Amino acid sequence: MDIATLIGLLAGFGLVSSAIILGGSVSSFIDIPAILIVIGGTFGITMISYSLREILSAQGVILKTIFHSLPDAAEAAEDGLRMAIQSRKDGVLALQKVVAALDHNPFLKKALSLAIDGSTGDDIERVMGHELSGMAERHSRGVGILRRSAEVAPAMGLIGTLIGLVQMLGKLDDPSSIGPAMAVALLTTFYGAVLANMVFSPLAGKLERNSKSELVVNRLYIITAASIGRGENPRRLEMLLNTILPPSQRLHYFE
Repeated sequence: MDIATLIGLLAGFGLVSSAIILGGSVSSFIDIPAILIVIGGTFGITMISYSLREILSAQGVILKTIFHSLPDAAEAAEDGLRMAIQSRKDGVLALQKVVAALDHNPFLKKALSLAIDGSTGDDIERVMGHELSGMAERHSRGVGILRRSAEVAPAMGLIGTLIGLVQMLGKLDDPSSIGPAMAVALLTTFYGAVLANMVFSPLAGKLERNSKSELVVNRLYIITAASIGRGENPRRLEMLLNTILPPSQRLHYFE
């Protein structure tokens, strides 16, 4: 689980909730029409920009942002180097036990399976390169949906504010209706700002950051599997992996 994302969400909403509780009645911040306008409107308008299938498929990517912690690039490179050394020492078939334990990492499992099945390094790079491109496209779509929702939510809050003001101005002769209408006007702006700045925008930024990190890790896996498929010396693999890793995380296994 990505603890930073979870702590950030809990802390943000916890502080806002605490301010509401300490400041007065909680029920005054709950308005069903305002919720319907902002949440329903945001979902509906976002669907105009994307298909229903794209929105539903993006939910898994978004949940992965919250509940999935990415492996460190240096650790991934070191694991890949160890597998290459094992393959060089005991033969590529010795990696079958490793592959059997990689259900949690389907990308690496597929790359190593290609190497074990006798695919050439070029074939592994081509096949897994297409896999990597598809993954990047799915992540980019998820980021786009979140950013679009972050744009729409404040706008729906503004629309709700205008609706509330129109209702209030149309019933100035009835003082009892001014309060509920004004509540809708203010709460829709509040809901829209909360959703955009505390949910959609932060998750979009985190998903974009995680996507870049995951692409780097998977690129390391492709290089490792292709090197194993070519039967290259692990020293050469270490050199290739270090071209991607930052200087502070580069491997020095053979030094």
